[in-house]
Amino acid sequence: MKKIVSLLLAIVLVVGTLTACGSKSEPAKTGLAVVTSVGKSASAGEEDGLAQADSTIVAVLVGADGKILACDIDAAQTKVNFSAEGKLLTDVASTFKSKQELKTEYGMNAASSIGKEWNEQADAFAAYVVGKTIEEVKSIAVTEEGVPTDADLAATVTLKVGGFIAAVEKAVANAKEIGANSDDVLGLAVNTEISKSKDATAEEAGLAQIYLTYSVVTKDGKGKVTSCLLDASQANVNFDATGVITTDLAVALATKQELGADYGMKKASAIGKEWNEQADAFAAYVVGKTADEVSGIAVDGEGLAADADLISSVTVHVGPFIQVVGKALANAK
Repeated sequence: MKKIVSLLLAIVLVVGTLTACGSKSEPAKTGLAVVTSVGKSASAGEEDGLAQADSTIVAVLVGADGKILACDIDAAQTKVNFSAEGKLLTDVASTFKSKQELKTEYGMNAASSIGKEWNEQADAFAAYVVGKTIEEVKSIAVTEEGVPTDADLAATVTLKVGGFIAAVEKAVANAKEIGANSDDVLGLAVNTEISKSKDATAEEAGLAQIYLTYSVVTKDGKGKVTSCLLDASQANVNFDATGVITTDLAVALATKQELGADYGMKKASAIGKEWNEQADAFAAYVVGKTADEVSGIAVDGEGLAADADLISSVTVHVGPFIQVVGKALANAK
C-alpha cells in the first residue's frame, strides 16, 4: 500500500512540475508598426477635393524564440473633403472610427465572397501568424494580386494581405523588451482628429491635417500595464484656393517615433526633450498601473501633466495619451 501511495505522490509531483514548466512566463518583446499613405488624395474638380490618409497599424508580442505570441491588426481610413474654392467641407470637430471600431459599418461583408467583414478578416490573419516566425510570415503564399493561396487562410481571408505582411514584419523588427511577459494580453488602439485643418486663402495654402495617435499595451492577469508603446503620425495635405493639392502625395510618411530628432520639438521644449522621448517617458510612467489608475492621472485645465514626477519628463499634452492608452487597455483581451 505504501508503495502505491508513494507512486501516486511521485506521479502528482511529476505532473505538477510539467504543468508549471508548461505555463512558465518568460520575457517577451512588444512591437508596433504604422504604414501610412496619402496617395488616394485628389484635387477638387468636377467633384470635391479629397485628402485621404490610409494607415495600417499592427501590434505584436514576440517570444524569446522569435515566434509571434499575439498580433492585433487595425486600419484607419480618414477622409477630409474640400471645395474648388479651397474651403474645408468636413467639420474639423469630426470623430473617426478605425476599421476595427467600424465593424459591420465598414460594409465589406455584403461584397465579400466569404461573407466576412474587414475586421473579421484582419483578426483571422492576425490569428494565423501567431506561432510563426517573421520568416514564416513572409513566406505566406499569395497570388500576384496579394490574395492568400493557402486553403486554410483563404477560407477566412480574401483581402490582399501584402500590406499586412509588410506591417507585421515592421512591427516584429521594432519589437523590444520593455516589461512584457509571454502570458500577457495585447491591446491596440488608434485615435484620429483633424482639428488643425484649415481653409486656403489667397495668401496661404489650406491644410487637411489628419493626426493619429497610437498605443500598444500589454497587461497581466491583474489588469496592470506591463509594457506600453506610444506613437503618432501627422498626415498633412495642402491645397490652394482653387482646390488643387500642392503636396507631393508620393512622399513616404514617417511617424513621430520614426522621425525622432527630425521632428524638431527638442529645441522648443522647456525640458529639452524631443516628442518621442516624452512619449516614451509617459509610456514608462503607466507601467504597473491599472486602467482606472491611468484614467486618474492628474492633468491641468489645458491637458498638461500635473504630477511633479511626470512633469519633469513630459510637457506635451498628455490628455490624448491617457485616452488612447485607456482604449488600448479596454481592447486587450
